[in-house]
Amino acid sequence: MLAHGIDLVEIPRFLEFLDRHPDRARDRLFTKAELDYASGKKRETEHLAVRFAAKEAVLKALGTGWSQGIAWTDVEVTRDHAGRPGMMLHNRAAQLATEQGIATWLISLTHTEHYAMASVIAVGE
Repeated sequence: MLAHGIDLVEIPRFLEFLDRHPDRARDRLFTKAELDYASGKKRETEHLAVRFAAKEAVLKALGTGWSQGIAWTDVEVTRDHAGRPGMMLHNRAAQLATEQGIATWLISLTHTEHYAMASVIAVGE
């Protein structure tokens, strides 16, 4: 284990943010695959909020925050064939992870009506 990051999102505040910026917030924060996954689900906002929390947790683990040229879409929550969440980094986020010797990510997501939480562990070779 090289690093750990965790983040908690309040669902009502996250929904207010999305509502204030309806045309560009979703496209700036999420990849097409993330939006497609959440789209039409009964708890769509919760699914998006937990992905937002995961992105924040990854950047905490990287030790960068939203700096050094990282875009929101450079951090992407994926799912494997069994439905387990995973993490894929792109562009500058991927470069920083490689520089830090991070080979893979362990990720845990949970959400309720009021909160979304993500925990990530950066694992080396």
